[in-house]
Amino acid sequence: MGKLPPEIFKAYDIRGIVGLTLTAEFVGLIGRAVASQARSQGYGDIVVGRDGRLSGPAFSQALAEGIRDGGGNVIDLGLVTTPMAYFATHQLGGACAVMLTGSHNPPEYNGLKVVIAGSALSGEAIQGLRRRIEAANFGTRIVRGAYQQYDIYPEYLARIVGDVKLARPMKVLLDAGNGVAGAYAPALFRALGCEVEALFCEVDGHFPNHHPDPSVPENLSDLAGRLRSGDAEIGLGFDGDGDRLGVVARNGAILFPDRQLMLFAADVLERNPGALILYDVKSTRNLHAWITERGGRPMIWKSGHSLMKAKMRETGALLAGELSGHVFFQERWYGFDDGLYTGARLLEILSRQPDLDACLHALPDTVNTPELQIRMQEGEPQALMAGLLKTADFTGAREVMTLDGLRVEYDDGFGLVRASNTTPVLTLRFEGDDTAALRRIQELFRHLLLAAAPAAQLPF
Repeated sequence: MGKLPPEIFKAYDIRGIVGLTLTAEFVGLIGRAVASQARSQGYGDIVVGRDGRLSGPAFSQALAEGIRDGGGNVIDLGLVTTPMAYFATHQLGGACAVMLTGSHNPPEYNGLKVVIAGSALSGEAIQGLRRRIEAANFGTRIVRGAYQQYDIYPEYLARIVGDVKLARPMKVLLDAGNGVAGAYAPALFRALGCEVEALFCEVDGHFPNHHPDPSVPENLSDLAGRLRSGDAEIGLGFDGDGDRLGVVARNGAILFPDRQLMLFAADVLERNPGALILYDVKSTRNLHAWITERGGRPMIWKSGHSLMKAKMRETGALLAGELSGHVFFQERWYGFDDGLYTGARLLEILSRQPDLDACLHALPDTVNTPELQIRMQEGEPQALMAGLLKTADFTGAREVMTLDGLRVEYDDGFGLVRASNTTPVLTLRFEGDDTAALRRIQELFRHLLLAAAPAAQLPF
């Protein structure tokens, strides 16, 4: 057996290149470690699912064998979205799951998202699995676990259709980018009463049409073009494993997730006055005023789906969202991110609007950038951020926030730079009340970044 590559153990998941840094043998060992960790916490049943990646079937078999070797009982869901695996832990009472998914990464990648005792593993907990494997700490006198297959979709469908009620039928355009959401989204939205036009909903791990990442505007261009030429009222785009949502209005304009969160916040606060609502450091500053004006309590938090879920459990927040497209409902749902459920909740809200387009365009907006990235070598983003945190001068700023990178607030906008927790890149976002404010803030950051890294290729 080759040496287990430590670099595949990321901040929020385990991820590598198929056949190179992530092999079936490694997946089996990870399954064994997960079962051992779950057993140490009193859990025996482990839900297993996989997305549409080409390596999924072989990896799923290896994972199941590893879990059983570790004494865990496998409940194999087969081809499902990541949220369906999360749902199964609640529905079946197991509280543990491993989802084989490369999410929005290129086709040559695959990975594992792990839930133990109801918590999505991140950071030190993921490193704990690595150390368990390296020490061969799998326990003794292990009875090999059982195996069963289970179809969770009927219960998942019934749960959403029983919860979400549209005020009128709607015509929607769905783009799954050939990810696994395409196997389930059209039937789900038809069951909600929608007329559905499906785009790239055939599951294909080659992703032949466009990459399944709705946080990148160009990946929503097919959706936008079809909306402008057709008669659908709104477009919904899903990522590779179905836990994130992109939204496009009928005129082709993208409704970024931080503005989607405004609609969800207003809706949740109608039923839950004073509720706490979380949003990540990349999100628009308009959310603070929007939530406060509707009687809610806004809180900004770190980016990362595992970190958001943990903060929701700690604080009792009823709703959270990230610019990347992860939205988390605790009200009426389970607190995990689910692109299909989020889309359903959005349609429930919009179906009550006398003028859907007017509702969307009335949401407060700014001049802003999407998420921008500067690619670097492994370790360089963290080193650069450490230097900036010590030396950067933001004279004239209203607030300098170091919760997650550097978010610098001005009276007329903000700038953000942070090291990604998943890939060796610096992530940036800028927002201004007008173009002049945006450019001024960008120029301040340009000066600081080039002083710290003169060779950096800035995307702005």
